[in-house]
Amino acid sequence: MSVSADLRARAEALGQSLPALLAQAEHLAATVMLGEHGRRRAGLGDEFWQYRPAHPGDPVRMVDWRRSARSDSHYVREREWQAAQSVTLWVDGAKSMSFSGDKARGPKAERARLLGLALAVLLLRGGERVGMAETPRAGRTQLMRLARDLADTAADFGAPEVGGMVSHGRAVFVSDFLGDLAMVESALAYAADRGVRGVLMQVLDPAEEDFPFDGRTIFESMGGGMRYETQRAGDLRARYLARLAERKDRLAQLARAVGWQYGCFHTGSGAQPALLWAYRALEGGR
Repeated sequence: MSVSADLRARAEALGQSLPALLAQAEHLAATVMLGEHGRRRAGLGDEFWQYRPAHPGDPVRMVDWRRSARSDSHYVREREWQAAQSVTLWVDGAKSMSFSGDKARGPKAERARLLGLALAVLLLRGGERVGMAETPRAGRTQLMRLARDLADTAADFGAPEVGGMVSHGRAVFVSDFLGDLAMVESALAYAADRGVRGVLMQVLDPAEEDFPFDGRTIFESMGGGMRYETQRAGDLRARYLARLAERKDRLAQLARAVGWQYGCFHTGSGAQPALLWAYRALEGGR
């Protein structure tokens, strides 16, 4: 089968699964009842949010003199932020994401797409604009467009796409992040230059965490580009786990350096905790 025919076949298979995927994403989103994303923070708006003590540098016009008269301190009346945020999603569609260590578990790509779409459902319902490598938009129609954009790639490992980022917006990268971390570092630097904050969601299969291999084993990348055979796989476990821990630490460091958050989640666990974490992280990092 030619490369173009293979890509077309995979695109058609994904297209047939979109209705079920959307239904699953909406069901998952319905289990997370958190109110409107991004609205509960200080900023420009009409609705009162809270009083806070005045800080040096606050304009005098912000001081609420009626509230301040009831105490020995000055208080500022803050309003609730009402401007919609623009959120850019990147869900890794590389071949490494098609791995599953157990036939009873879905591949990493399945979980990543579910989380990406469910997060989009929550954001769009909250009035935010969401996009993938395109200008973020609002509304139900955009959700359908996002689902169609969840395409596979021919590469063994994915690289974050940053083309749709909006200055001072938000972004979400969902991947196993097992490829070249220089590509992730470059994408985060691009985001930081534009004032974009966001989250890195690493999705791994339990077998990638536990390394349950022993004896003669052949390790091969999902795309077939890399292959390694060993007679004593168990001897590699300690080194593998150390390298994986180093990679996680590096991802966390890269995220912290630009004001992002990093979380690692497994396909062997429920999807709800990962979705809840990402939603709250985008709100401001509780």
